[in-house]
Amino acid sequence: MIERELERNSVDPGKLIFEVTETAAIANMPEATEFARGVTDLGCSLALDDFGTGFGSFYYLKHLPVSYVKLDGEFIQNLPRSEVDEHMVKAIVGVSQALEIKTVAESVADAETIGLLQKHRVDYAQGYFVGKPTPLSIALADGGWLSSAPPLTA
Repeated sequence: MIERELERNSVDPGKLIFEVTETAAIANMPEATEFARGVTDLGCSLALDDFGTGFGSFYYLKHLPVSYVKLDGEFIQNLPRSEVDEHMVKAIVGVSQALEIKTVAESVADAETIGLLQKHRVDYAQGYFVGKPTPLSIALADGGWLSSAPPLTA
């Protein structure tokens, strides 16, 4: 269905990122693996959302061809005040970089958090501090949201 819709709508698959939650991957790993390989074979990217909330998080990085890991907001919301969260972010980013997977921090709410994310080399940030949700029609009218969201790291 995805392949058909990409062709029918003349969409560049390289500009499309599918998000799969870690809990969805847990539910049926063989099906998640098949889906992941299918969309990446089409040229799309895959993001593992809510990373770190499951017990086998790093297992999924080994078995799914993901391009992005989205650090769950649980690790980001208290980052400036939690040494434990800072260690978790550092560890997730380290493994992701070793596997050439980009990182996205969810629930970013302030400049102090942005500074810590930059310090730990998180690639992208998502949250109200960075930008509020926008209807697709408005985002497209502004020339597309992907081109307006610079990465945190150079």
